[in-house]
Parts: sequence; C-alpha cells; structure tokens
Amino acid sequence: MWQVPVRKMLRGKSFAQLRHVAPVTRGAGVDRVYREMEQEFGILAPPMLLHASSPPVLSAAWNLLRETLLVPREATRAEKETVMVTVSEANRCPYCVEVHSGMLTGLLGPQARPGRRPERVDALARWVQAGRDPEIIAAQPLWLGAPVGELIAVVTMMEYLNRVVSVFLGDKPLPPGAPPVAARVVGPVLARLQLHAERTPPVPGRALDLLPAAANDADPRADLGWDPGDDGLTEALRRVRAAIEAAGERSVPVGVRECVRDVVARWSGEAPPLGRAWLTSAVDGLPAAERAAGELGVLTALAAYRVEDATVAAFRAAGGDDAALVELTAWASLTAAFEMGRRTASRLGLGV
Repeated sequence: MWQVPVRKMLRGKSFAQLRHVAPVTRGAGVDRVYREMEQEFGILAPPMLLHASSPPVLSAAWNLLRETLLVPREATRAEKETVMVTVSEANRCPYCVEVHSGMLTGLLGPQARPGRRPERVDALARWVQAGRDPEIIAAQPLWLGAPVGELIAVVTMMEYLNRVVSVFLGDKPLPPGAPPVAARVVGPVLARLQLHAERTPPVPGRALDLLPAAANDADPRADLGWDPGDDGLTEALRRVRAAIEAAGERSVPVGVRECVRDVVARWSGEAPPLGRAWLTSAVDGLPAAERAAGELGVLTALAAYRVEDATVAAFRAAGGDDAALVELTAWASLTAAFEMGRRTASRLGLGV
C-alpha cells in the first residue's frame, strides 16, 4: 500500500532532502543532466542533486554514476549493488546502505536476506572487504570473476558517493516529515523505478561530451592505478577525475589540496581517532584563513560521517559559498575514492 505514495514522494520531494546548499531546480548548467537522470535513473536522485551548485561537478558525478552503475557491461546489477552495500557499510553511510540494500532486495527478492543470499553474493562481499583489509585474503576464499576491473570502478564510485552523501544528506533516503514506515519500501520502489528506466539500456559514453577530455598523456590504466577492462569506462573515469581536479583548482587553495593529498596518502583506511586533536594537527601547517577549508577537506576524505554543521559553518564563515562547498567536498571525496580504488586493486594483485 505504501509503494505508490513513496514513488510520488521520491519523485516530488528530492530537493527537500538536501542540507547545507540551496536547491538548484533548473538552469542551463543542470537541465540536461536532470532530464537524462529521470530518463535513465527513474528519479532525480538526491545524491546527484546535491552537486548542482557547481554544474561541472554535477556533470562529473552524473557520468561517474552512469558509466559505473547504469551502463551495462560485464558485471550484473546485483553484483554492483552488492559492492555498493559493502562499501557503504564500511564507510558508515546509512543513507546509502538503506538505498542499496533495498535495491538488492528488489533485484534478488528473498534471496537478498542474510543466510539466504547466493554464495556468489557473499563471496563478492568478502572480495570487497579484502580490498580494504588484506588479512581477509588469507582467511577466506575470494570471488574472482571476470569483471573485476569494472567492479573496482564501482568501488571507487561508491567511495565517492558515500562521502558527499554523508555531508549533504541525512541518514534516511526520505524527505523531512516522511513517515518512518516508508523507509522499508524505498529500496524496492527505487529498484522498480530504475529497472523500468533501464528497459532501454543507457548508451555508453552518451554524457561524456559534458566533460572535457583528460589532458595528460599518461597511460590511461596506469593513470588510474588499475585496468577497468573497458576503454569507454577508462575514458569516463579519467574525464571525471579531470573535471573534479579542475573544480579543486577553482575552489580549494593549493595548500589545502597538498594537505589533503598528504593525509590521504598516509591514511591506513581506519577510522580516525575520536576528538579533534588529530584533525587540528593535520591542518596545523595551513594559514589560519585556510584551516576551516583544510578541516572540512580532511574530514570529508577520511571520515565524512563526522562532518558536522559546525564544520560547514566554519567554512562558510571563511567565505565559502555553495559552489565552493560542493567543489571542495567533491574534490576531497574523489581524492580519497580514487586512492581507495587503487588500493583495492593493489591489495588484490590487480594494480597496474
């Protein structure tokens, strides 16, 4: 009985879920992405809408989601959703866990429940966990199917989305005031909307013209750190990274970018210590005027679920507007996401 109201709610109140940024409901820089999103994803998804204050970043995020999740290649949608749930659990992103657990239920039915899942699904979850914790490799047999490079791209995409979702959305994929009971059917309803939208499979690379070509001449696969196994997907990932690097150059001071890159490079992947001492120490070398941006960038990269209203308010007080807020958090999120993708490939012996 809840499916029809929830479908209307998801389609009509997506913008109401956003935090920290004003909704951008239309405009030359967003209209095409919104139109394609409704056609190919079924709804205007809040994890995409949160980027709209920076249309170039919105275009990059849409291409990242589209090419890794929606465009059919070798991996099945259920395999991708399993990866997304596992990564989201590790990153403590309840919004994404709820959405993608529900999607998996919508795809697999009762077999999505713990204890009833196909062995392939459980093995794939262990495979993802091993990319974060190499000790699992010695402890359990791992799923090693053909589309591993493609699934590492899905890992990277979800590492990115978990971070921006944690900053800009709440814990539940529901607008304010929605009855809690509706949360139980959000995932299955999304699954129906998206599977209906996918009756005509999205064309690979259709939205890439929204992004400039990657400028450097490095070997594409070495540039990413792994081989996605598909030239179109490789090109999409490189263009996405180039677009968000350009956003970082616009909105993130050089010193802050160097600080975040250094912290991410030295990061073990574990949750940072409680309290703020570690964070204050991480940005101590920055000028006072850049420390709020540094704290927001470092926290987004390492523990986005701990970004608080006060963290964003401090960045605002230093002069950051909506576009700068989106570009900083997107840049920090993608910096961490690509590092996690590279580490996953390396730990599984798949790096290049």
